[in-house]
Amino acid sequence: MPETDQLFGWAGQAAMLGWLILILLPRRWLWLLAVPRYMIPFVLSLLYAGLAMAHFFTVDGGGYGSLSEVSMLLSKKDMLLAGWVHYLAFDLFIGGWIAVNADKVGINRLVQAPVLVTTFMFGPVGLALFLAMRAGYSRKPSYEPLEATA
Repeated sequence: MPETDQLFGWAGQAAMLGWLILILLPRRWLWLLAVPRYMIPFVLSLLYAGLAMAHFFTVDGGGYGSLSEVSMLLSKKDMLLAGWVHYLAFDLFIGGWIAVNADKVGINRLVQAPVLVTTFMFGPVGLALFLAMRAGYSRKPSYEPLEATA
């Protein structure tokens, strides 16, 4: 298995490719949109699973019961990498969700770009920004309103 620094580089490059596709390329090709939405997050999730399952139980005093346990868990380089890959996978998946939902409500791609970059850099901040922005947009009704009869 490659060393952690090499896996870190590969995971980062894969995530960056996903973000570039999501932000810069057309979304009309569903196969291309599937790359950042599903394919790259899936591969990163498999990498995370492998790292986490191989190393989680090898860290004495590590766990999720307290901040000290999490700190101990992430003090092992392999588990720190697993945590980073976890962020990469989830942030990209959420970025894909944001992009598709923003398209559905008609948010301009130039407006979406800073939200997606914020999601890439600061995950939950980008999600919060999108949810706040989304509240200001309304969907066109998918039904015809009933006419009042007299």
